[in-house]
Amino acid sequence: MTTLEIHGTVADGFEAVREEFAAFVAQERPDYEGQLCAYVHGRRVVDLWAGDGADAESLYGVFSSTKGAAHLVVALLVQDGTLELDRRVTYYWPEFGAEGKGALTLRDLLAHRAGLVGLDAGFSAEELADDRLIAERLADQRPFWRPGTAFGYHALVIGALTGEVVRRATGRTLQEVYEDRIRAPYSLDFFLGLPEALEPRFRSVLPMVPTPKQQALLDANPTGPHTLSSIAFNTHVPNPGELVDHANSRLVRAKGPASAGGVAAARGLAGMYAAAISDVADRPPLLKPDTIAEFGQIHSVGYDLVARAHKAFGLGFQATADVWYPFLGAGTIGHSGAGGSQAFADPRSGLAYGYTRRRCAFPGGAAPENVGLVRAVHGAALAFAGSAQ
Repeated sequence: MTTLEIHGTVADGFEAVREEFAAFVAQERPDYEGQLCAYVHGRRVVDLWAGDGADAESLYGVFSSTKGAAHLVVALLVQDGTLELDRRVTYYWPEFGAEGKGALTLRDLLAHRAGLVGLDAGFSAEELADDRLIAERLADQRPFWRPGTAFGYHALVIGALTGEVVRRATGRTLQEVYEDRIRAPYSLDFFLGLPEALEPRFRSVLPMVPTPKQQALLDANPTGPHTLSSIAFNTHVPNPGELVDHANSRLVRAKGPASAGGVAAARGLAGMYAAAISDVADRPPLLKPDTIAEFGQIHSVGYDLVARAHKAFGLGFQATADVWYPFLGAGTIGHSGAGGSQAFADPRSGLAYGYTRRRCAFPGGAAPENVGLVRAVHGAALAFAGSAQ
C-alpha cells in the first residue's frame, strides 16, 4: 500500500477517473511514478500524475507507443498522396526486393506481414538506435515466412522499415517529418529524438519486479534462443542486455528510433492522438475520417507468429479495441509500449488517451491498470458527449 498524493485536475464529470487512478496507485509499490491524460473532442479533461519526483512534465521511455507517432506520419503522407498503400515497397526502395520480398506492398508491411522481424545475426545495442542501418541490413535479409501469407509483430524494426520508405519518398527522415508536422506545431511532449537540453526531465526506466507467482509464470514459459520471438526481440545475440537498457540509453533517446525509442509525457501521448482526430489549438484534425478509417481497419488478425498469441493490427497501429479494450469504438487506433504505456484515439467517442509509468509492468505491453483507467475515462467521455448534445 502507498500513500502517494494524486496531483492534477479532472473536468467536471470525470471525478470517477481520479478515484480509479487513486485506488490503483494506493495498491502500487511506494516507488510508483505514472501519469494519465485524456482529451475528449480536443478538450483536455484528465491530467493526473503521482510519484515522488514526478510531475506533469516528466518524460518517460514509452517503447512501442513510439510506433503510433511513426505511423501517424505515414498516415499523413498517404493522405497527402506522397505514399500509396498498394504500391510495392520496391517502388520507393528498390533494394528491399532481395531474397523474395519484391512483391510486398506498403499496406502489408504496415500490417506486420513482411516476415522480416529481425536479423539472423541480430543487432548490437548501438545498431538498434540507428533506423537507417537497421533498414540497410534488413533489405538483404531473407524473410522468416513468405511475405503476405501470415503476420507477426516486427517489434524492433517496423519503424525502421516504414521509415526508410518515408525517407526514400520524401528525402527526409520519418523523425524530421514528425517534428515538423506533428510535434512542433502542437508543442507536444512526445519526442522522436530528445534534445539534450531536455534530458533533466527524463526519468530513467526501472525494471519490472515480478511477484513470486509472476516469476513462476515467466520461468514456466522460457523463450528459446532460436525462435521467432527471440529474433524479433533481439535476445538471440550474446549478452543482449535488459529491456530497460534501450530506453535508458542516451544514444537511443537522441536518435529516437521509430519502433521503440520515443520519450514522452502522458500529455504528449494523449495530445498527439487528440490532434489526429479532433480540432486542437484552432487547428483542424490531422487526419480526415477516411484516413482514420483506412488505418484503423483491421488488416491482420489471429495468431501472431512472434507473440504466439491472438493479436490484431490495423496499418501500423494496434487494433486497440480488439487487443486490449473491447468496449472502445471500432476503428480505434493506438499503440502500447513494453514498459506499460498506452496511447490511442477512439474517433467514435472523440477520446484520446495517454498513460505512462516509470517502472516496467508485468507482463510487458500495456500495464494491466489501463483496463480500469480506460474504462473509467471512456465511460465518462460517453456521458460527457451525451450531456453536450
